[in-house]
Amino acid sequence: MGQLPLQLIPERKIYSVAELSAAIRGLLEAKFPDIWVAGEISNFRMAGSGHLYFTLKDQRAQLRAVCFRNQARYLKFKPQDGISVLARGRLTVYEGRGEYQLIVEYLEPAGLGALQLAFDQLKQRLAVEGLFDVSRKRPLPLLPRAVGVVTSLEGAALQDILRVLRRRFPNLDVWIYAARVQGDEAAREIAEGIRYFNRHRLVDVLIAGRGGGSLEDLWPFNEEEVARAIAASAIPVISAVGHETDFTIADFVADVRAPTPSAAAEMVVRPKQDFIAEIQSRVRHLTQLARLRLAEARSSLTSLALSRSFQELLGEIRERAQRVDEAASVLDLALRRRLFESRQAWAASSAGIVRFDFPRLLHVKRGALQQRSTGLSSAFANLLAARRQRLLQLEALTVERSPLTILGRGYSITRNAEGSILRDAGEARLGEAIAVRLARGELGALVREKKT
Repeated sequence: MGQLPLQLIPERKIYSVAELSAAIRGLLEAKFPDIWVAGEISNFRMAGSGHLYFTLKDQRAQLRAVCFRNQARYLKFKPQDGISVLARGRLTVYEGRGEYQLIVEYLEPAGLGALQLAFDQLKQRLAVEGLFDVSRKRPLPLLPRAVGVVTSLEGAALQDILRVLRRRFPNLDVWIYAARVQGDEAAREIAEGIRYFNRHRLVDVLIAGRGGGSLEDLWPFNEEEVARAIAASAIPVISAVGHETDFTIADFVADVRAPTPSAAAEMVVRPKQDFIAEIQSRVRHLTQLARLRLAEARSSLTSLALSRSFQELLGEIRERAQRVDEAASVLDLALRRRLFESRQAWAASSAGIVRFDFPRLLHVKRGALQQRSTGLSSAFANLLAARRQRLLQLEALTVERSPLTILGRGYSITRNAEGSILRDAGEARLGEAIAVRLARGELGALVREKKT
């Protein structure tokens, strides 16, 4: 067999790993740009970035899949291991590991709807936390001062609630928080409405609801944010969503579930006429009871008045009253006699006072006082002069014996370096610095010679 001509030998194509992976990736993405894959989730993991990583598997094969955060946030249920799902997306190659994978853009449970699964998952989780416990439920006020309503302004539910409240209690205050009840932002607005009324404490009871619709339409009332806002509310909440057959997560968390918005309004307050009728009934009952008690008291008092013990007590009281009257008469007579005697004594004393010459006595006493005052002034002046003379003598003696006076006569005071006064030449050391105090000023000197 001969060799092929050189021009018929195919040219060899060498790929790098990255080039081959990129080529395969291009083929896969071109061949499978939009596919549906059925499988069971396993190895589910949520990254800190919010991306979801899992494996789709069946009995014979498995496929890696990733759902990025931008798509994952729109999922109505929480993926978990063991759930059979339908995944829609595109095939690609993750070149870092050389594996092909499915980029998931939509995910729904196989068989059971995504909304129903999300409903069941949240219901189970909140039930475990105790948010549905009957012990958490609070009673509605008998007669609220004001009612808060969180719903849409355009919905029929609001008109139903207002119509019932006007009919049952026309002067009841109603506060309305306008919130969307359908769509992506509805749950946030409903929850914010509940929190608003709790912050400002404007009402005594809350109604949160809307009219009927599909599961998708009612879904905002199945959101966790709404459920937790209701659970955290310090104001009793009535959930009034849809028709009687519709149930939402809000119904389980709320203090009271109303089958319809109209029924919620009926639960909030009884008809005003019922309150008036009950008050009138209670007034009649209290009036009858008061009359009965008064008749019983009157009968009991009559029986006591006719009893022998009461008559004896009454006789004793009358006797005591008579004794009091007699004692009062005796006391009055004694007081009159004492008053008469006091007046006579006063009259006698007054006559003596009139006869006494007060001006003359006052003149005598004033003269004696003046005489004593003059004597005291003279004695004080003599004493002051003697004390002043003694002070002058002491002052002269003090000046004469003052050290400064002695220094002025030519004497001096000598101190050594330690400040001690030298009284003997022997106390000084040759060459020692000494200070000599004169009458005016001070001299510094050195000891050059000592004579003792």
